[in-house]
Amino acid sequence: MNLSTHYSDWIEAGCDEAGRGCLAGPVVAGAVILKPGADYPELDDSKKLTEKKRNALREMIMQEALAYGIGIVTAEEIDEINILNASFLAMHRAIDQLKVRPEFLLIDGNRFKPYQGLKHVCIVGGDAKYQAIAAASILAKTTRDRMMEAYDAQFPMYHWKKNKGYPTPEHKQAIAEYGITELHRKSFNMAIQMRLEL
Repeated sequence: MNLSTHYSDWIEAGCDEAGRGCLAGPVVAGAVILKPGADYPELDDSKKLTEKKRNALREMIMQEALAYGIGIVTAEEIDEINILNASFLAMHRAIDQLKVRPEFLLIDGNRFKPYQGLKHVCIVGGDAKYQAIAAASILAKTTRDRMMEAYDAQFPMYHWKKNKGYPTPEHKQAIAEYGITELHRKSFNMAIQMRLEL
């Protein structure tokens, strides 16, 4: 899919997060500044790509991008500040890591907490519209997936290698049988119970 390569004439960073709707694990965000004039037609919303393709594009992004950053907010932090604020914080942390300071931020979604006075625009479905956001989406998802696969070795009964912490029937059944871990978002306890009753 040919996504737009540019939104403004300023140095722009695309930002997106992964893991917002999960019951366990961190929320992870990516921020990417692509090289001016570069076009990467293979970039697309990470959810539309195969795991193999995402991993290949991850390596390409890290090699080709003018700058990139990855921000992580733990389950414990999510419980302290809520998932919406945690998503904003993850994006802020990703932007903090950029070696080139952007002048403009492209944010996937409809809400964002301003970052250090930088201008920004929120774009619903932005990861399917702009290459920089798609690149950020890929970095966020691949990073988070790898973290959940590593956690799976520690807690195999929850099948995180397969479900990545999302509320699948298998994951909910494991919670019913074994309870929750320190990696589960305890502020989601009520939501977990509601899902178990469905």
